[in-house]
Amino acid sequence: MLVNQSDLKIAPIVDALLIKKHGKLTSDIVNGKIAWSNELVAHVVEIKTNGPTKNLNGLADLFHKNVLEINALLKPLQTELLPTAAHPFMNPVSETQLWKHSYSEVYELYNRIFNCKNHGWSNVQSVHINLPFFDDKEFEKLHAAIRIILPLIPGLSASSPILEGKLTGFKDTRLEYYKTNQKEIPEMTGLVIPERVFTKLDYFATIFEPIKKAIKPFDTHNILDHHFLNSRGAIARFDRNAIEIRLVDIQECPKADLAICALIIETLKLLVNKKLSPLAAQKRWTKEDLYVILNDAIKHGETSVIENLDYLNVFDIEDACSIQDVWKHIYQLAKPNIHKSHYKTIETILNEGTLATRIEKVLAEDYSESNVLKVYKSLTNCLETNTLFLK
Repeated sequence: MLVNQSDLKIAPIVDALLIKKHGKLTSDIVNGKIAWSNELVAHVVEIKTNGPTKNLNGLADLFHKNVLEINALLKPLQTELLPTAAHPFMNPVSETQLWKHSYSEVYELYNRIFNCKNHGWSNVQSVHINLPFFDDKEFEKLHAAIRIILPLIPGLSASSPILEGKLTGFKDTRLEYYKTNQKEIPEMTGLVIPERVFTKLDYFATIFEPIKKAIKPFDTHNILDHHFLNSRGAIARFDRNAIEIRLVDIQECPKADLAICALIIETLKLLVNKKLSPLAAQKRWTKEDLYVILNDAIKHGETSVIENLDYLNVFDIEDACSIQDVWKHIYQLAKPNIHKSHYKTIETILNEGTLATRIEKVLAEDYSESNVLKVYKSLTNCLETNTLFLK
């Protein structure tokens, strides 16, 4: 998100950034292998790969180069990018400005239905991982594996412990808001964990059709797409044969973002290839049982203790343990398939804690505006230098 350099207050000028880069206003910019685009609100810019990529290695450097370019374009405007999943002292009611250009009618409709001037809509930054499948057989394996791993993600990536200058009591406050930011139409988010559906036909019947029915009284002009309306923690994109994971908080720099992606992807490969547990064992988990684990992880992050031994057995763990220990166990299994460039970053996160925990440690219970500002300015330096945030 874009913030003023001096006081880190929200800067709703993504349109000015895109004009400076492209010469005229556009909603999408192709910058080699990376693309930029606008988001729902005028202070958030999306940076993504320009289409699918088979190789994560080197992506951290590519994203970092784009971060540096964006910051260079913003510098004359006394503005810069702020990392982490949530702004630490934004007031969404007074500071939110919706994107007013292309697709604005969609954003305005969302705002009328849900009131987007709240933390769950306008104060969020996340990493989306899109993983491909070819047919129903591959979708079944991938969806089963992703559902299983979703509850563990906050224990790896939580980075939003502060809102409005206060410690919230949640390591992953972004996800705490995510659970209810579409409460007006609960069919859209469900329990965050997707239902047990493993074919395209069942997915449409169980997830898409109820969403379409629920949104119909609000979307009288049929401008909303069911793929975008589905807001579970992982959504099936049958328009491009991919499943999109949405529960990963943005970190302090691309190096950390991509290391987390690498670990998640290699963990899913272990599950899909039945190296940890058979498909039947993965498919049997209900959204309710998985949600219990996720909910505690949102609050406690990596220190959340999992006592459900049946769940832990999926990962070949026999005794109750913290999510941090689960990830350490998985990492040792996945490590041979992870590029060495990610080792140090992953091991730092697993040993020092999530970014949320590290932020809390550095704040040292001093939540004064000056101290919060000082700590988050340090995080902008991490983004600029592509280094991890440590005490």
